[in-house]
Amino acid sequence: MRTEPARRRIRTPVLVGSILAAGTLVVAIRDPHEGGYPLCPLLALTGFACAGCGGLRAAHDLAVGDLSGAWAMNPLLTIAMPVVAVLWLVWLIRAATNRPPWRPPAWMFVALLGIAVVFSALRNVPALHGALGPA
Repeated sequence: MRTEPARRRIRTPVLVGSILAAGTLVVAIRDPHEGGYPLCPLLALTGFACAGCGGLRAAHDLAVGDLSGAWAMNPLLTIAMPVVAVLWLVWLIRAATNRPPWRPPAWMFVALLGIAVVFSALRNVPALHGALGPA
C-alpha cells in the first residue's frame, strides 16, 4: 500500500492554519475596538448578543496579549480560541505522521451547540451582562 507524501498530507492543515493566521494578523493590526468592522446582524436587528458577539475584539485582545480584555469581550471565545489552536496543531501533527485524523463523536457537536445557546441566553440576562460581555 502506497502512502501519499508528507507534503501532500499536510497541505490542508497548513492552508487552514495560514488562513486563520492571516485573519488573526488582520484583526491584530486593525483594532475592532475602534470600529470599521460590521456589527453582528442579530445584535443590530434584535438588540440581543449572540455567542459570537465581541469575538473579533476578543481575538484582537488575545493576539496582542490582553487576556483580561479578551475575557471582557467574550469569555466563551477566549476559552475556545486556544482550544482550536491546539486542535489544529494535533491535526497537523497527525497528518505529518501519517496517522488518521481525529474524528470527534457526534455528541460533542450537540454539546458545543448547547453550550453556545445557553451562553447566548445567559449573556443577555441584565444581571450577568458585566460578567459575560461584551463589555
